[in-house]
Amino acid sequence: MNKAFVKESEDDSDDLGPETVRLPPGAKNYITTTGYKKLRAELAHLMNEERPEVVQVVSWAASNGDRSENGDYIYGKKRLREIDRRMRFLTKRLEIAEVVEPSTQPNKDQVFFGASVLYSDKKGEEFRVTIVGVDEAEPLQGKISWISPVARALTKAREGDTVVLRTPAGVDELDILEISYPDSGAHNV
Repeated sequence: MNKAFVKESEDDSDDLGPETVRLPPGAKNYITTTGYKKLRAELAHLMNEERPEVVQVVSWAASNGDRSENGDYIYGKKRLREIDRRMRFLTKRLEIAEVVEPSTQPNKDQVFFGASVLYSDKKGEEFRVTIVGVDEAEPLQGKISWISPVARALTKAREGDTVVLRTPAGVDELDILEISYPDSGAHNV
């Protein structure tokens, strides 16, 4: 069946790529100020720069005649769908975003959203992580989502506390060595 006759789903699951984390039902989309600005910048780039360029290429390719074997046209249309899908996703995420400024956290002696935490595991290996929103998490750079198992285990802990982390690999104990929050002027999350 031709795709032109297939109704697009109202469900946003089409907008989610494999790298995108779904929010738990009823959960707020917490995000740092920096993360919010980054998503807004990506949306603006897609809307104002990348999409118009691709539209221009598709228009040019369409004017060349037979579209069934026109690689520029076929690839361009596919890329437009990808851009539109990402723009819908970003728009929805930004609409439900709850911006949290970690530097204004009143309880800086406890781990909450936006905290940078230095901890060690049972083996004595030390790790530094910063707890951020699901859309700005980059585990390889030490930015973990607030819904991740490690972040949930660390939440509300204080320096010197030992928390239990339950994972499919087993149980681990994490010793909290240091907790810090970014300064409002130097927010490098």
